[in-house]
Amino acid sequence: MGLSMADHIDRVNLAAAFLQARLGPLPDTAIQLGTGLGGFADRVVAEQVIPYRDIPGFPQSTVPSHHGALLVGSIGGHRLIVLSGRFHYYEGYSTKEVALPIRVLQVLGLHRLIITNAAGGLNPAFRPGTIMIIRDHLNFLGENPLRGPNVEAWGPRFPDFSQAYDPQLLALAQEAAVNCGLAERVATGVYVCIPGPSLETPAETRWLRQSGGDAVGMSSVPEVIVAHHGGIEVLGLSAVSNVNDPDNFQPLSLAAIIEEAAAIEPHLERLVVDIVSRLP
Repeated sequence: MGLSMADHIDRVNLAAAFLQARLGPLPDTAIQLGTGLGGFADRVVAEQVIPYRDIPGFPQSTVPSHHGALLVGSIGGHRLIVLSGRFHYYEGYSTKEVALPIRVLQVLGLHRLIITNAAGGLNPAFRPGTIMIIRDHLNFLGENPLRGPNVEAWGPRFPDFSQAYDPQLLALAQEAAVNCGLAERVATGVYVCIPGPSLETPAETRWLRQSGGDAVGMSSVPEVIVAHHGGIEVLGLSAVSNVNDPDNFQPLSLAAIIEEAAAIEPHLERLVVDIVSRLP
């Protein structure tokens, strides 16, 4: 489903013009909700809800646990954009298409992105229910959304990625975890993005651990790359649904991952609400 760069630019501009005309001035903070975490959108006092299918140029989500809608509303009096659902490389989309909503929001003036996902634990110190604040990532997709001609208005040709995840937002999230009574449940770590949709084998799990990964999933990294390329501050949060030991490997299913992510959701919601309340 790959597009030419000219087509990609047209789709970004078309979606941005539609949203600007429909929504007017937008908040400067967005949160993207991952697998099993869509219930967070129910806590938003929504001003407007636009299904992805109504936004020209947007891809369409094919994953049942992703609702597929853009909301503008508020939590605790703080306005934000909520991307309820995302797109994945394993659905057949290019990484440019996966990250297109973030590029559109960048064009519309987004300053800050909180990105969430469900992940499998690689770090043996983690337990199911851990919330990992992402401090770095490994991109094992085999594709980069910045590949191809660079649009200088969007960002530099060779962006620095020494701090893809904003250190101040990371510290703010740690403060929020203490304030929420979640400090024992929250850790920091390295997120590994793999193509999917097949789940990891025991050998792959062992290799990903040895590569320095603390949690593994199939999303988020293309969006983070595009956001950071565009000068957007990024905070990443992973809900660790399971921790598999490669020497005593247990079968996994997406249904079980979604169920575990849903169990973590109330804690993650509490943390995100506290984080949002601390934003400037």
